[in-house]
Amino acid sequence: MRLVILDDYDLASEWAAKYIRNRIIQFKPSAERYFTLGLPTGSTPFGCYQKLIEYYRNGDISFKYVKTFNMDEYVGLPRAHPESYHSYMWNNFFKHIDIDPANAHILDGNVDDLEAECEAYEKKIAEAGGIELFVGGIGPDGHIAFNEPGSSLVSRTRVKTLAKDTIVANARFFGNDLSKVPTMALTVGVGTVMDAKEVMILITGAHKAFALYKAIEEGVNHMWTVSAFQQHPRTIFVCDEDATLELRVKTVKYFKGLMHVHNKLVDPVFSIKEQ
Repeated sequence: MRLVILDDYDLASEWAAKYIRNRIIQFKPSAERYFTLGLPTGSTPFGCYQKLIEYYRNGDISFKYVKTFNMDEYVGLPRAHPESYHSYMWNNFFKHIDIDPANAHILDGNVDDLEAECEAYEKKIAEAGGIELFVGGIGPDGHIAFNEPGSSLVSRTRVKTLAKDTIVANARFFGNDLSKVPTMALTVGVGTVMDAKEVMILITGAHKAFALYKAIEEGVNHMWTVSAFQQHPRTIFVCDEDATLELRVKTVKYFKGLMHVHNKLVDPVFSIKEQ
């Protein structure tokens, strides 16, 4: 497990974007061999998406041969609703890059048979050859995707009832009206994300500090689902200084002492112009 600590949100976002860029370019995707990327929504990955759009506009990266699978979507929220995750992904990322819309997969929370939709999503991931790199964010209670506290650590894509804390946290996107916040969602499972060849989790801000402590310094615990990724052979946690506030000083020192190694993952940063 790697823990990459950057000074602030912008630097953490840039490091993550450079890492995604390097992984895609080094993979050398083609029409016969797509790079498969798992993606989150929310405020944390926004800066990373902005950097990736910048790299695309500069001609340094292409998403032509990239397939994406998003982590989750609300149940019963129209796709065109400004707070749906379809809207978030298209407005903040997909419409600004050269990805084929047919290759951008997002769960549909408006179908009649939600369980069939979840099973089909798992099948699509398998047919794509599995996820090469799954990028995720977490909630203050340590949930990844909508795998709320108490979720099975071997769970697959399914329908989930949202925890009260999550509904309250999301109320700011719905005019602070709790009655308008969806109470259910479709989400990939912890096991679904664990199956990815590599996982990168973005954690920024002091309000996520306790969750990072639970993820790094304590044992695997289904009440803090992000802690499961201690068991993944290739996990990178990317965080800012504020997110480390609950970690022991020696933990922070230890991982900061490895930054010269971690920075080799993004320096040099590759470009398709060089290929």
